[in-house]
Amino acid sequence: MDPRLLEILVCPLCKGPLDYRKEAAELVCKACRLAYPIRDDIPIMLEDEARQLAPEED
Repeated sequence: MDPRLLEILVCPLCKGPLDYRKEAAELVCKACRLAYPIRDDIPIMLEDEARQLAPEED
């Protein structure tokens, strides 16, 4: 993931910051409790493609 891209990306729902999880290849919004996948170095910023975080995930 390009670090410059990570600086400007925000959650499409709440416009909040995203955490990059390299090992899981996803961007996480803690406020919305959603994880957006990254496929072939392209973040998929669609709510329908996002995964709901489990209660034990932070």
